[in-house]
Amino acid sequence: MSLSTILQEFKDATAQCDSLIANAHKVDAATGVALLPAKDQQQITIAAFLNLFIAWETFLEASLKAYMTNEAAINVVHPIKYVSPRDIAGADKIIIGPLQYFDYANFDYFMKIIQAYFSGGYPYYVPLSAIASHLQDMRTMRNSSAHISSTTQSKLATLAGRILGAPQPGITLYQLLTSPDARGGVGATVFSFYRDTLIAAAELIAKG
Repeated sequence: MSLSTILQEFKDATAQCDSLIANAHKVDAATGVALLPAKDQQQITIAAFLNLFIAWETFLEASLKAYMTNEAAINVVHPIKYVSPRDIAGADKIIIGPLQYFDYANFDYFMKIIQAYFSGGYPYYVPLSAIASHLQDMRTMRNSSAHISSTTQSKLATLAGRILGAPQPGITLYQLLTSPDARGGVGATVFSFYRDTLIAAAELIAKG
């Protein structure tokens, strides 16, 4: 699969996440009353965020295997490789190695393998290094939705306090995702800031 196709599939997935959130918050044109109850809005928004997280991991996996099997970047650049799998299945075996599966959300390990597979970790190292803290933020949010515990909720509150500039005890993931985010400009939310961050990084990786 070409890098242009892989990038477009990622962008399509992010657009679908936006659509889920927008549809969840639609209101009746005549009354202004929300069409869905608050609990549904909350669950759909969190599901959209999880879908975004999965789409990002899917992009990393697909692009990594493409580059490993000699696909050129959109700008017609070929990374200097240290591995040469025969096909996608071979690339998969190299990536997984002795593990049962590869965790693409494990930033430190991913950065190690791209430096082992490609000269200078190109084209991943620079764009991913630039957003390392944001990727960790997303993992914190993902964990708070998948593992409800005092530890994950405490980390979410700490993250929210840092993003929003004031203590946020008891904040939920839904409340954080839908909060205004000054880092993203006028009208941005925390969700849209991280979405745009991932899209920008994906474009740099795919274009080479």
